[in-house]
Amino acid sequence: MKKILFIDRDGTIIVEPPTDFQVDSLEKLAFLPKAISNLRKIAEEADFELVMVTNQDGLGTDSFPENTFWPAHNKMMETLTNENIHFVDVHIDHTFEHENAPTRKPRTGMLQKYFDETVYDLKNSFVLGDRLTDVQLAINLGAKAIYLGDAQPEDKTLEEAIAITSKDWDEIYQFIRLPERIGSIERITKETQIWVTVNLDGKGKSNIDTGLGFFDHMLDQLARHSGADLTIKVNGDLHIDEHHTIEDTALALGEAYLKALGDKKGITRYGFYLLPMDEALVHAAIDFSGRNWMVWDAKFSREKIGEMPTEMFFHFFKSFTDTAKCNLNIKAEADNEHHKIEAIFKAFAKAIKMATKREIKDLDILPSTKGVL
Repeated sequence: MKKILFIDRDGTIIVEPPTDFQVDSLEKLAFLPKAISNLRKIAEEADFELVMVTNQDGLGTDSFPENTFWPAHNKMMETLTNENIHFVDVHIDHTFEHENAPTRKPRTGMLQKYFDETVYDLKNSFVLGDRLTDVQLAINLGAKAIYLGDAQPEDKTLEEAIAITSKDWDEIYQFIRLPERIGSIERITKETQIWVTVNLDGKGKSNIDTGLGFFDHMLDQLARHSGADLTIKVNGDLHIDEHHTIEDTALALGEAYLKALGDKKGITRYGFYLLPMDEALVHAAIDFSGRNWMVWDAKFSREKIGEMPTEMFFHFFKSFTDTAKCNLNIKAEADNEHHKIEAIFKAFAKAIKMATKREIKDLDILPSTKGVL
């Protein structure tokens, strides 16, 4: 299905005059900084069709004659076309705001054909614009907004619809070319019910409830120090013991990472980190190779830390490698057992952060001579 970038015109691609808000002469036509260069890269590199959607108040009336509008608009379109920026559709609403026309943004009267779910993927489409009405248009379309404006949304719904706020077209290009990698897994057995969502490109936020406080604390370290957003909800058979909860969480988590990584193009693939924590020193190295292997050099003298059996530490990481299909090598030295395992999770997180990092220039490159990972 086709993904669409619905792009506003004035204030998004070209400068909107601050007095009359009308680009009604060639003298008023000015492009926003870096808009053309980044639109060209988006048009050539990204998997989106470009659609222009703009309100032009009273176009065709005495307040905004069409003969003053079209020369500047056509010159803009000619400039964009010459830079290999092609819009598959241009939708222009001519009405005034007080008319409440169904065709005027944020209403969708001009855009009805895009609701055909057999052709268009609105869920993964975006509206780019500098007004909160553009954000509302995204909501009305079932898309997300890329917001170039100054006004802060007071409505929670508007705020949640904004995928990124930026006036920098370099940042907008990077956001479009590096979409968030999200993996969600539901694992239901007779022993555990587990829901995991990981966003590799998040901000290190976590919402974790496994029923084991110390385990939650360790998984929070994974989110915080890898920069991934992590949501984990577990209903486990803790009335028996902790084994199934820890093992199955690791299996679901590894599967979520594998799903989020997708085809693995553009990733670093390898990650390694040497982490000190007080007297502890941990080395963690990971390779998202498509093959599972585990090397573990860490001994614990205590039976439990919190409610978590220390024998399950190795089992957690081994289970993760089984479903994430990665190699993992961990070596830890410490006098304090709490420091040892916390440093292991932190080093593990840092290694993952390095291994999953992407570069735009490498997005078509698979980091393997085999041609498959």
